[in-house]
Order: sequence, then structure tokens, then C-alpha cells
Amino acid sequence: MKKTSAFLPHPRRAMFRSAAGLLALSISFTAVAQEKPDAAGAKVAPETVAMPATSLPYSRFASPEARAQFERMLAETREGKGPNPADIADQRRFYQRYNDDRLAEAERRYPAKVEATRIGGVPVHVVDPKAGAQGDNAQRVLINLHGGAFMWGSGSGALVEAVPIAAVAGIRVVTVDYRLAPEHPYPAAVDDVEAVYRELLKQYRAENIGIYGCSAGGMLTAQATARILKKDLPRPGAIGNFCGTGLLFAGDSATLGQLAVGVPPLQSDGGASLPYLRTAQADDPVAYPGQSPELLAKFPPTLFLAGGRDFAVSAVSTMQRRLLAAGVDAELVLFDGLWHAFFVYPDLPESQEAYGLIARFFDHRLGRQPR
Repeated sequence: MKKTSAFLPHPRRAMFRSAAGLLALSISFTAVAQEKPDAAGAKVAPETVAMPATSLPYSRFASPEARAQFERMLAETREGKGPNPADIADQRRFYQRYNDDRLAEAERRYPAKVEATRIGGVPVHVVDPKAGAQGDNAQRVLINLHGGAFMWGSGSGALVEAVPIAAVAGIRVVTVDYRLAPEHPYPAAVDDVEAVYRELLKQYRAENIGIYGCSAGGMLTAQATARILKKDLPRPGAIGNFCGTGLLFAGDSATLGQLAVGVPPLQSDGGASLPYLRTAQADDPVAYPGQSPELLAKFPPTLFLAGGRDFAVSAVSTMQRRLLAAGVDAELVLFDGLWHAFFVYPDLPESQEAYGLIARFFDHRLGRQPR
């Protein structure tokens, strides 16, 4: 079966377009502590538990619409639909079409005004609610960092994350078309976000600026926040880490989350071998801020959001616990039965609920206009 992925591809492995459109990826794990053979003769770590073959029913808590979408995506996976995992140009074409379709769905439900421009020398799209931002939101702005394995997602892939939020929250969203790997490895994307943030600071108070992103964008949100703190720039008012954060992807969800969407487990290095991250050092607190308690203690209020069948849940929930331990206001919302980056499907009730949660989070935590 042809395997495809929407998030963390590895050049030596086929990838999965698991149950979310942007779904799960297959990253290759470097072997660790493999000591004893399993029934097939392969070596496994001594603490590994062998699980019998079983059937996993879909969540009763998920909506009928989510169930129907899940069934469609499973069918696509079984049919082997997806791009050539060895051809990045083909992957970019594939996900461009996919994101164009999702954006058309979002724009039918959430009208907004979109302008392509540059801020701090970086290409961006400025997205405003159709009636413009009102009240406190006239003095606020959100920065969106799109997903796509750091290798695709610019343009429509960014707008599908920005248009619904701008419309539901009634706030301006600046979505950053940061430079992509493999042409531009770490820290190129962080540099681009810093440039945009510095420029927006000339117009907005820091407490009125929020940053959020999904998947690779969730990881980049944490990295950009870490860079802002390391450079002693004014801290943003709040951030949102959705389906990705400042830790590598590992833990139970890298296995169980994959099985729960009908694809093989992620046996991976957690994403460290991504083309973008190959230039990052393991002890770099900007690349991996979840490993630095001192830095985490300075983080702004943070919203974590993911699907229960997301391979990123372990990283997301661990990052939340570390922020809580550091005394940071950190919330986690999980949608049972939903998959990685599920809210790029704007017609799902769960997606609409997620947009409302994100809007309320930033409204409650960004600064208020002086009266």
C-alpha cells in the first residue's frame, strides 16, 4: 500500500495521510535499547508490551459528521491515495490542492477579507473579519503559523487556519508564510516569525499580540516564543499550541494514536531528522523549549488543543504538565475520536467548537483597550 503523510515525513520512509487530511506522518526511529526478539524475530525494548490483534470501535463522543469524515479518510488510506513520498515537488502539489479545497470550505462558512503583503520583509496574509475588528480587538492581533512539516502549507494552508479564527474571534490574523525546508532549515522559520513580531510591536502592545499554530506551526509557535524570550523582547499576551509543541513527538500517542487512525505506529526519532530540524542541536532551548524549565517559567498563558487520536497528544500533554509545573497558566482541550489537525475541516462540529474555544481563550488573555 502506498503510504503518505501530512505532517512529519522522513526521506527514507513512506508517509501516511492518516485520518485527518493533514494527518499522521511516518518518521523513522533510530533503534533504541533493543534487547530481545519478538515473535517475528525483531528486537524490541525489554519494557515493550505485545498487544494482541483487536478491533477498535470509533468514539461514541465524536459527532456523526466526524465519524463520516473518518470513514472517508480511512478509505483513502486503504486505497493508497497520496503523493510520492520521495518527491517533495509532488508532495507540495498534492497538499496545495488539498489545502485549496479546505480553504474553499472555510470561506463558504466564514467570510473574511484577505490581503497579501509583507511585514518585516516576510510574506504574510493579513486576514480581517468581514466587518473589521471591533472594540478591544481593534487593538489586538493574532499571528498564525501554519502546519505542513515545515515543507509546505503556505498560502491556502495558512489561510485555512486563519480565516475561521478571524471570523469567529472578530480579530485581525496575520498568517506568516515563513521560509520552508529543505531549502531553508532551522532557524529560518523562527527568524521570519521574529521579524514579523518585531514589526508588529511597533503597532501593537505585546500583551495584545497572540501567536498560534497547528502541527509544525504548533512547534514553531513554541520555538518563536522561546526566541522572543531569549532575545528579551516583550512577551506576547498568549499563545496556542495545537497538535504540536516545543517537544519532539514521542510517547504512547506516537504508537497508539497511529493505530487508532488505522495506520502503523510512528517508530520515530520524534521528528529530529526532519529536513527543517536537522540543523538544530538537541540542547538548543529555542529548537526544543520543552526541555528548559527556566525558559518555560517565562512562557505566557498557553492553550493546548488536539484530537484524542492525534500522534502528538503525548508531547502536547507533557508540555502542558511542564508549563503547569513552572507556574504557567496552561489549558489542554482534547477532542475524543478526532485526529491530527482535525480542525482544518471547517464543517465539522468539533472544528467549530475548537474555533470558539480558541477565540474565547485569546479574548480572555490578551490585553484590554484602556477605557
